[in-house]
Amino acid sequence: MAIQHSNTSQTRSSTARGRSARHSNYVLASAITMALAALPAAAHGPNAGGIQSAKTADGNPDFDIIHAKVSRQDNVATFHMGVAGDVGNTLPTPAGELAGAPAYAYVWPTSIDSYEAGFEHDAGILALAVATHPDFDDTPLFDENGDKDTGNDGGTWHTHWVVLKPDERCGEGALTVVDIPKDTTPRLPKTWPGLPILLDSPGWEPVIAGDTVEVKVAFDNATALDTASYDGVTAGLMVNKNIHAPLFCVSNVLDVASGDLSLPGKITPPKAMKSQ
Repeated sequence: MAIQHSNTSQTRSSTARGRSARHSNYVLASAITMALAALPAAAHGPNAGGIQSAKTADGNPDFDIIHAKVSRQDNVATFHMGVAGDVGNTLPTPAGELAGAPAYAYVWPTSIDSYEAGFEHDAGILALAVATHPDFDDTPLFDENGDKDTGNDGGTWHTHWVVLKPDERCGEGALTVVDIPKDTTPRLPKTWPGLPILLDSPGWEPVIAGDTVEVKVAFDNATALDTASYDGVTAGLMVNKNIHAPLFCVSNVLDVASGDLSLPGKITPPKAMKSQ
């Protein structure tokens, strides 16, 4: 009986050790599986490359930039921005008219020659903007909200090329979208919306997903991207209350990815083609 009792104890002890080992292996396997599943998100999330920017303690997190990036494949550039909050969650309060109308924008200032977007050479700082302004529509060729009316979409987030220059009339150190002087005919893009400023409405659709926004832009001249640099900005703009030059001022810079608008980002070069 004593021998039988001893064998039973050894069997139970061995079974318990086996169960414990299997449980440990299961926990380890689960942890590895979870870690591997997280790898693609970490590799391709908002913190992969580009300009990193620390979160700020104050201010609206929807405009608090944590990452800005421009990458490219062939002639297509992808403009990406990540924020601490939710992109597009905060909207401007309508003024009820064009005079004094506010706008919000997620902006990528670049060193790309303005000529590449359809304007004159070196007309100012060429910037891509994803903007919203509920008081007016400036994308007459597109129906962003899908209601079969192309004239009421200003409040829907949409894209613009804008050309910016410093203008003290907008405030000390402030920028404005460059005005077109009366009786002048500068080179303009085919999708220029008719406003007397250097602004284009090309119809590139922004993809907003939680804390990120991306826009894919095709360039006719891919070499324009080879040495280009960029930055990331979130800002409030306002139409002049007297509706004259400067018409559209950058009235409130909310955040700058680099901290100093030095355009430190370099466009990620195209991926090398694999040999066949």
